Amino acid sequence: MKLFLRDQTPLIVVYLLQLLVITYIYRLDGFRNTAISLYAGLLSGCLLVGYLAYRYLTNRAFYHRLEEPLASMEEFTGDPQHTPLAESLQQLLKNQFRYYKTELNQYKHKIESQIQFINQWVHQMKTPLSVIHLMVQDEDEPRFNAIGDEVDRLKKGLETVLYTARLDTFEHDFYVEALDLETVVRTVTSHQKRLFIRKRVFPIIRMDDLAPVHSDEKWLSFVLTQLITNAVRYTVQENRNIHFHGYTRGPDTVLEIRDEGVGIPASDLPRVFDAYFTGENGRSFQESTGVGLYLVKQICQKLGHRVELESAVGEGTVVRILF
Repeated sequence: MKLFLRDQTPLIVVYLLQLLVITYIYRLDGFRNTAISLYAGLLSGCLLVGYLAYRYLTNRAFYHRLEEPLASMEEFTGDPQHTPLAESLQQLLKNQFRYYKTELNQYKHKIESQIQFINQWVHQMKTPLSVIHLMVQDEDEPRFNAIGDEVDRLKKGLETVLYTARLDTFEHDFYVEALDLETVVRTVTSHQKRLFIRKRVFPIIRMDDLAPVHSDEKWLSFVLTQLITNAVRYTVQENRNIHFHGYTRGPDTVLEIRDEGVGIPASDLPRVFDAYFTGENGRSFQESTGVGLYLVKQICQKLGHRVELESAVGEGTVVRILF
């Protein structure tokens, strides 16, 4: 109703102005009968009110649709009220919606093709990296150890690309099962032993008597790898520890990862889970990309887990995953 009145306001104003002009012209011509003028104005006003009522009743659904937000794009295809204006607007919306869906499908196809290409490329790159790893794993010379370290970094980079590309199609690539949290943690830390040795940082695992947690082992392992990589990266002093503690807190099973690194400034804490945000530490550590914690947050949300983070400069960082 409000939209209808706003739409008809110019007509009402023009009608009142023309009524005043005609009445004034008649008075200039000598017509002084006020009662007749008022009667004529009343009849004219009734005709205007009748016209407005007719317009409102015939276009009520049309104005209602304009005032109410759409619940979905498919509502464009609903049946309009059979008035020329409503039908014309409905046809315009259908045409625009058709063009919109066509372009959207084209972009969707391009994105899917790019993701497929990225997946294929990552898998192709894994083969030469595996060959290089086999070539240097039994060598003890420092240069071969350096090559092995760089191969590990390349593998992690490829895994990050692969999991980022798969994030939008997460529902097609996960399998929830009951997992023993300690087994998962020990498996992931074992795979990262080269990183721990290179940085001279050591994992300490302490698990209470926990019930199995329900998650996807592959995605959860990737999350733990990201957290371990961050914890080791920002632990600048040697002979430090990264603590893994599993315990129960109320209805939740909690996995706590605590490092003894540089910590995160308080001003950066609200944004640490934003994509590509590196903060003050990113200016000191050139390897920072701002992607790791973002992926951790997104994956945990999709798995139904919660993430908590606490940190203090010079004291380290604590990340908790709540199952």
